Amino acid sequence: MPDLSGRVALVTGATKGIGLAVAEALLGAGADVAISARTAADVEEVSARLEGDGSARVIGLVCDVRRSDNCEELVEATVDRLGRLDVLINNAGVGIYRSIKELSVDEWRAVVETNLDGVFYLCRAAVPHLLESDDAWIVNIGSLGGAHPFAGGAAYSTSKAGLAGLTESMRLDLRHEGVRVSLVQPGSVDTDFGRPGRAGQRPWALKPIDVARAVLHLMDYPAHAHPGRIDLRPSQPPKG
Repeated sequence: MPDLSGRVALVTGATKGIGLAVAEALLGAGADVAISARTAADVEEVSARLEGDGSARVIGLVCDVRRSDNCEELVEATVDRLGRLDVLINNAGVGIYRSIKELSVDEWRAVVETNLDGVFYLCRAAVPHLLESDDAWIVNIGSLGGAHPFAGGAAYSTSKAGLAGLTESMRLDLRHEGVRVSLVQPGSVDTDFGRPGRAGQRPWALKPIDVARAVLHLMDYPAHAHPGRIDLRPSQPPKG
């Protein structure tokens, strides 16, 4: 595990599932962490619980990543309250799975604006601060659904395929300026993302901590090494 003492990380979509597991892992590695989500009650409850678990600082901030002004305010509040920004984890996401015959314009926008536009807004706001760090990271949480489109995934797969392209372009933009940009693409993860109330029903699937381990694994590489992408799959999914 890397030693992230003295580092500050910002994690979006951090009150449950993958985002919460990543926030907990970063805290365990010694980082101070700002967690963010759209629902104020969830942010308050989770940040208070995490704050009591260790010596690293935790703050909770409300943000709707679909709004560029919210994203700018989120980054500025993180820097103002924790002093700096070294790590940005773009995890906030929406999954709406419908046939193109049924998918509404509002549903399309909700998915693409959250999963893709929100990442752009946050990275644009964060990069000036990340450039001041001597070991900066942007890690985008994608999905193998972006590389392998599926029926009912018109909005979701498109958003995650776009995220992969955005991540690679940012990697090339920032590689000589001390900011490493990577993509973690998990397959099926046993959460209720896109499946309300159904977490714990797929014992064969990845667990949120598996994705968190991948994120920390990236940060354990020395400065001269840059893993651009981690694809993470269940080892024994159902056959057929």
